[in-house]
Formats: sequence, structure tokens, C-alpha cells
Amino acid sequence: MPYAGLRQIYSGLAPYTGAWTRKEVAHLLKRTMFGAKVADINHFLAMSPSAAVDELLNVPTGLPAPPLKNYDNTDIDAADPDTTVAQGSTWVNTVSTDGTANSKRAGSLKAWWIGNMINQDRSIREKMVLFWHNHFTTELSMYETATYGYKYNVLLTQSAVGNFKTLVKDMTLNVAMLRYLNGYLNTYTAPDENYARELQELFTLGKENNPNYTEDDVVAAARVLTGWRIKPDDESVFFRPEAHDKNSKTFSSFYNGTVIAGRSDATGGEAELDDLLNMIFAKQVEVSEFIVKRLYTWFVYYTIEPDTLTNVIKPLAQQFRDGGWEIKPVLATLLKSEHFFDVLSQGCLIKSPLEMIVGMVREFDVAFPDASNYAAQYDMWDYLRNQSELMQQNICDPPSVSGWPAYHQLPAYYEMWINHDTIIKRHRLIEQLMTTGYMRNNTTLIIDPVAFTRLLPNPMDPNALINDAVDILYRVPLSDARKAKLKADTLLYGQTDDIYWTNYWNAHVGTPSDMAAYQTVYNRLQPLYSYLTGLAEYHLA
Repeated sequence: MPYAGLRQIYSGLAPYTGAWTRKEVAHLLKRTMFGAKVADINHFLAMSPSAAVDELLNVPTGLPAPPLKNYDNTDIDAADPDTTVAQGSTWVNTVSTDGTANSKRAGSLKAWWIGNMINQDRSIREKMVLFWHNHFTTELSMYETATYGYKYNVLLTQSAVGNFKTLVKDMTLNVAMLRYLNGYLNTYTAPDENYARELQELFTLGKENNPNYTEDDVVAAARVLTGWRIKPDDESVFFRPEAHDKNSKTFSSFYNGTVIAGRSDATGGEAELDDLLNMIFAKQVEVSEFIVKRLYTWFVYYTIEPDTLTNVIKPLAQQFRDGGWEIKPVLATLLKSEHFFDVLSQGCLIKSPLEMIVGMVREFDVAFPDASNYAAQYDMWDYLRNQSELMQQNICDPPSVSGWPAYHQLPAYYEMWINHDTIIKRHRLIEQLMTTGYMRNNTTLIIDPVAFTRLLPNPMDPNALINDAVDILYRVPLSDARKAKLKADTLLYGQTDDIYWTNYWNAHVGTPSDMAAYQTVYNRLQPLYSYLTGLAEYHLA
């Protein structure tokens, strides 16, 4: 990663031993989850930093409940199996070839994925699922079969903090990836180079090595990967020996002239794939440093200075390869380090649309319809998905095989999330949820400023209220003068004595059924949070 010259940071991977306050906890949670909820901050604040990271990395082994059929059968071929799936049941086990059904299923899948982010447990899993989605990119709009997309999500979920080499093999034979990069068309008479190229350039080695793999290596890898197919009846992946290139494949000096012996039996495809991955992963330094850099730019900062390369990247890469390509220990070392908690590592990233949107509804503890009203629940999830798409981050459909440009496109990187169009859409969404809310089918999605304030430790004190809210919502400091002005203009409503707010709040808490008392505090809190979420600082993580 090129050095942008804007940040000098010298800390390394020694365990962090500094302050452990709400601010540090919020930093950890905003980077490893979507937003930092008050309840989650309180939960992890009671632990040591090391124990907090350990819990975040202890991802659940079970899968989220699968997506449901939240649509009707309008315009779906009556003979298609999807019509037999009852609304409110899952469609993931029923093969459908109908275009309309798959389009509706795609909407269900995308909304469900947003719901998984919103309802995540206290672990890093959903953030890692999005990381891998950006790394091993597929585009649902290109492979068009929603069950493929679900199986792809399942693989990312199960492999979130597992073994990277195993994930590469599983992804190579994943039905969505086979369809997306034409692996299912790869045959000995016409080797398709798409996946063979991205396997090396985007998924394992990168393109910055000198020397690096050659075009002949791409062709040879494509020949290794010939013969894999998708069975239409159940969408399973299988190997056809008669479509496989049975000749030996010779690679360049970059790979030390490795020769992968051709096979012709039913297990030949997997055997050659194992040989190919063993050859690639034998480039241990290149693979380890490439993946560690990707993890670093996702969790810490988008450029890597020379000192960071020496103090963080190289030792982490050494740990990665020495540990047999296990992801979890590398993440543990990084997230527990003084480098991760360094003041220069905090508040330095622009939130992606998904981080901003999902983090906002989670931090403000926005109420969603429950599972008993799945149709309204999916409607609200889909609304947020659509808002993220309008801000240039469409889940399931990154713009290219390279993922979203903000994660890799120099020199702007994360700055690409903000432009004259997307910043307006961010503010418009925030304003809507802060005021009228989003209404559909007698259900409203809205931020309740009073309910959020009740979650704070000492809401009757206007100074503590603002300090605590800023610690949760912001990752950069707000000056005392600005806080004082904000307090005077909102909570005190032009008065000068803090007791005015204390009396208003106590009146509401003492008689919660008194709507006049509720409205009084609501009218002061709503502009407070509108102001805080309207500032540029709110978009930093």
C-alpha cells in the first residue's frame, strides 16, 4: 500500500495497556461490529481489553435462520417449484429457474442479509462476512440464482474467522463463484481464465509482487481447474473427468517451475486443485502479507506507512503463515495491540454506507417489526438496503470483481464514500429517521430520542447526557465550547441553569404516561441528536 504521507504512527503489536473507557470500547465495537450499542459498550466495559477481543472473536457455530419468502407468486410461472413454497417459509431448499422468482428471492436475500447485520450477536462475524464478501466478490445480478447467493453467504458465515487456505479451496468450488467467474464453463477444449486470474491476483497473491505470476501461469491454473460443473437438479457442484485437461501443467520460475501432474480419474480434479493451492500457498510471504494488509486496511486504516509495515504487517504475516493460515489468532493480535488502540487509529475512517446505516439504527436501538410480522420486517430491512445502494454500496452486488472501490482504489480510498450526491442522501436518510420516520403498511421506522436517552447512565444531567451521547455516536472529540452551545440551544431551550433540563427529565421519568412531559423532553432531544448526526464528524469511525 502506498504511503499517503498524512499519518505517522509508530506503535506496534505489543498488547494494549492503556485506558479502558467507553471511548476505547466504542472504538473496538465500531470497527468489529456495526455500531456500538449502549448495552454492548456496558457489557464489554466490564471486561479487560483482551477478554473483550476474545469474546468478539468467539463467533457462533450455528447459522442465522434462513431468508423467508416475503413475496407472492405474481408473475411467477405456475409450474415453477417456487410457487409451492408458502409465504413465511424459507425458499433456500427449493430450486427455481424462474427469472421472476429469482428476482424476488434476490430481494429477500439482500433484505435478510441486512437483518443479520442489524440483529448480530456480540461477535465479529457479520463484519467478517462483509469483509470476505468484498474480498471474494461475487455479483448476484450476474449469476442471477438466489439460492447460489445464499450458499455463498453460508460459506462466508461459516468461515468468518477460520482457516484461510481452506476457505480459498471452498470458495473455488462454491456454486456462486463457479457461476460468477465462469468456472462451470471451464473445459479442456476451451480453458476459461477468469477464476484462475482472480485466484492469484485478487484472492491470494495480489498484483504488487515483483516478480509475480505470469500470463502462462494463469493459463496453466485455468487448465488445472477444468471440469467442475453445477448439477441443475440440486445445484450441487461436481467434477466431470471427461471435461478436464488430463495433461500435466508447468508453471513459471515464480513458482519454481512446479509441474502439476495431470489426472484422469474421478478424484483428479480435487487432487490437482490441492496441488495448485499448495503451490500458491508455498509463496508464503506474498500470500501472508497480502491478506494481512487487507485485514489491516479493513480494521485499522486504509494506507500503510513504512513503520507500520515493519512493526505490524510483517510480524502479523509471520504469525499468519506460522499458524497454518488461521485467521482468528492474527485478528486477536491486531485487535489487542497498542497499534489498534493508538489515538491515530481512532476516528480515521469514513463509514461505509452500511456501517453508517446499520450502525445508526443499532446505536439508537431503533425498533423493527418482529418475526411474527415478517413481511413488515423485510420491508424495513429492504428500505435500508435500498438506501445503502443509493449511497453506492449494494449488498450482494459490488460493482466489480475487485469489490467496492473505497476499499482498494488509491489515492482516495474511503473518501470515495462521500461525494456531492451521497452526502445529501446520507443526511436525507438521517433527517427522515429523526423526524417523520419511514412509513410502510402501517409500520413506521423511526429513531426515538427519548428511548435512546433512557439508555444513558445519567440523563438527568445535561452535561453528562451530551458527553455520554458523544462518546457513543462520535469517534472524534467535540470541544467543550461546542457542547456548551449545544446544551444551551437544545436541552436548556435558551435557559442558563442546568436544573431546567433536570426538572424536565425528572417530570417525564416520574410520570411516563404524561404525554405533555414526554413531548417536552422529546422536543429538546430530537434537535440535539439531529445536530450531532448532521455534523461531518458523525461519518467517521
